[in-house]
Amino acid sequence: MERKERDDEGEANVVVFPFPVQGHINPMLQFAKRLASKGAKVTFITTNSQQTKPMQVPSTSINTQAIEFPEGDKANGTEEFVHLFKTLVSKRLANLIEHQISSSSHPPRALVYDSFLPWALDVAKQFGLHGASFFTQSWSNSSIYFHLNQGTLKVPLEENTIVSLPSMPVLGINDLPSFVSDTRSYPTLLKMVIDRFSNFEEADWLFCNTFVELENEIINWMSSKWPIKTVGPAIPSMYLDKRVKDDNDYGLQLFKPESDLCIKWLDSKETGSVVYVSFGSLAGLTEEQMLELALGLKRSNRCFLWVVRETEQKKLPSNFIEETSEKGLVVSWSPQLDVLVHRAVGCFMTHCGWNSTLEALSLGVPMIAMPQWTDQPTNAKFITDVWEVGIRVSKDEKGIIRKEEIERCIKEIMEGEKSLDIKTNSEKWKKIAKAAVDEGGSSDKNIDEFVAKITCN
Repeated sequence: MERKERDDEGEANVVVFPFPVQGHINPMLQFAKRLASKGAKVTFITTNSQQTKPMQVPSTSINTQAIEFPEGDKANGTEEFVHLFKTLVSKRLANLIEHQISSSSHPPRALVYDSFLPWALDVAKQFGLHGASFFTQSWSNSSIYFHLNQGTLKVPLEENTIVSLPSMPVLGINDLPSFVSDTRSYPTLLKMVIDRFSNFEEADWLFCNTFVELENEIINWMSSKWPIKTVGPAIPSMYLDKRVKDDNDYGLQLFKPESDLCIKWLDSKETGSVVYVSFGSLAGLTEEQMLELALGLKRSNRCFLWVVRETEQKKLPSNFIEETSEKGLVVSWSPQLDVLVHRAVGCFMTHCGWNSTLEALSLGVPMIAMPQWTDQPTNAKFITDVWEVGIRVSKDEKGIIRKEEIERCIKEIMEGEKSLDIKTNSEKWKKIAKAAVDEGGSSDKNIDEFVAKITCN
């Protein structure tokens, strides 16, 4: 179906369709809220199965519709889940859009789809809609996968390989995404991240949850060739420009945060005295690594707030919680934004997931980078060597970060020679992040232009 003129001039109706995992849903939902705040009519598509619980979007300005996907619960592994998702959900998405077109007085004009779902562009074209791919990782990471797709970066890599790519810092093998440094680890996920570039040149827009000032060189290089637009940082407006009404949180939590306990405990601590430790919703540490981390926190003699998911708490050393109760608090989940913005937090020991990285950058919190997998090693490289807002832990020959290294990094970032420079840089990026989404900022302008384009087209 060819893209056609609509009778409803002046109405920007957008369908937003994320891949059903929290790290993708959250930034795309934040983008949807920004669109709605600028007058666009937004339909946010969720995918329901046992693995992806039904989600309630708090914003009354966004319409949510669900695609049922019970088959996902029966999938035998990631590869089958991805295959079923593409085969079945693509048809259900097409049916949903067709129904919107036939029944709505304001039919959709654009489909913003997760870059993990390149086949959604075919659905957009089928109904004559604009298609916009949304990248939830940094452009720096995405550019590495782009070069894999183009064949300008070849894998597997030898152990001491140094990688030099256009408009990127020189990368060692430990600075590359884990799917690239070890192509055998997650072949299905490697294929997914590479396939994002299978038809990206046909999309009308390529959105990314970043801001141009943060990744200036790589964005300038890529945007000289393709319609790349930065729209981040996609975190709730309350913590940035405060212009989106009632945008106080993401609207989706896999786990219930122990909010009152965390904030009350932080209120009792001195400014900048607490080490906040969290490795996200997926990463799991070995028992040996958990022991070393626990002993390192204990040796640091610093106050710490450590998020250890319930499924991971059995790995903690016996009596550790009781023995460190004067200095430490261990919780199963935290209200991370409220923790990072709290005056008591002095640094964030993080797995360097992109959402957590953007949150720390946006709130001016220095980081101890402890990457685990996927895009995190590359994020850690930028945290330490490009943005200079943190330090990175070093592993021993067994791949373990020892207690002495944990203690050293905490001491260095809280009071060492680099501490003042890191804090100064963190404050600098905090101001730039806020300005990007504030009125007239780089990301704000890009969102305005998108809404204007689909309104008049």
